[in-house]
Amino acid sequence: MAKGHTSRHGSMAYYPRKRARSPIARVRKWVDPGREGLLGFAGYKVGMLHVVKIEDNKNSPFYGQEVIRPATVIETPPILIVGYRAYSGSFYGLRAVAEVWMDGLPADLSRVFTTPKKEGYSEEQRKKLEEVKGEIKELRAIVAMQPRLAGIHRKKPEVFEIGVGGDVEAALKFLEENLGKQITVDQVFEEGQYIDVLAVTKGKGYQGVIKRYGVREMPRWHKHRKGSRRIGSVGPTSASIMFYTPFPGQMGYHQRTDYNKRILKIGNLMDEEKRKTDDINPKGGWPHYGLIRSMYVLLEGSVPGPAKRLVKMRFPVRPPDVEREPPRITYISTLPWPQA
Repeated sequence: MAKGHTSRHGSMAYYPRKRARSPIARVRKWVDPGREGLLGFAGYKVGMLHVVKIEDNKNSPFYGQEVIRPATVIETPPILIVGYRAYSGSFYGLRAVAEVWMDGLPADLSRVFTTPKKEGYSEEQRKKLEEVKGEIKELRAIVAMQPRLAGIHRKKPEVFEIGVGGDVEAALKFLEENLGKQITVDQVFEEGQYIDVLAVTKGKGYQGVIKRYGVREMPRWHKHRKGSRRIGSVGPTSASIMFYTPFPGQMGYHQRTDYNKRILKIGNLMDEEKRKTDDINPKGGWPHYGLIRSMYVLLEGSVPGPAKRLVKMRFPVRPPDVEREPPRITYISTLPWPQA
């Protein structure tokens, strides 16, 4: 009789399955769309709701009709450019050659890190930039989140780097003009465009193979005195156990990237006039988050991570080759998903 065979259990797409190093996602590639300015933005995940919109996909059988779509709300308070850093290429990758910092950090940022206190440090670094301008391969802005402007009630702001587009001259000019200033999300993205979303997923702790890989539970009534929620064989014993063998371990809290998420709406609750039409706060606030107090982005579909998790957004690395009409939303639910 032939031996029975089933497909393997669990995805091989992500290895190793261990905890992310930081709750702040790491962006390994910034895409330059051909214009100067920041190549990404960041915000805090609020929750999900549903919208009623006019289907603008010409290949859809519901083209021109109203459809219901789930959407994720991300609060995006203005970010502060506290400095910038120049990188040159080397045999081992990018190497920092110079950095410039703003004068007078805000009080909440001074608790997170300290800038060089050497007198004339920034001017010295600017002169160094002029000397090595021909070696500069990439420029990145050092930005800080401002959670005090959002409804997240967090004291410690996150500090990270965001790529800057354009050639070296245009990028340096943009950074010098905006050093110490705030940048809003509508200065980077616009409604209707596609973006990539990077975040760390929800952590589920140490789990067994049934939940972690979806293997079948063994029958409990036949020779399974050592347990039924386990695998029967770990594979060859003469060599080494294969790395893809299902084993218990960490589940969740992994960095993931969602490609081509479409921006349905960019709202602004900091403006008194726009607040009348852009307010999407439910009564009593969002569960596990609170009230949105600044700007927000409405993305079609889901986003990795729990509420309050920092979500990074960038220009897409593989944008879809389709032309879409600007999104037309007829109704936005004010009840969080899936209670709506």
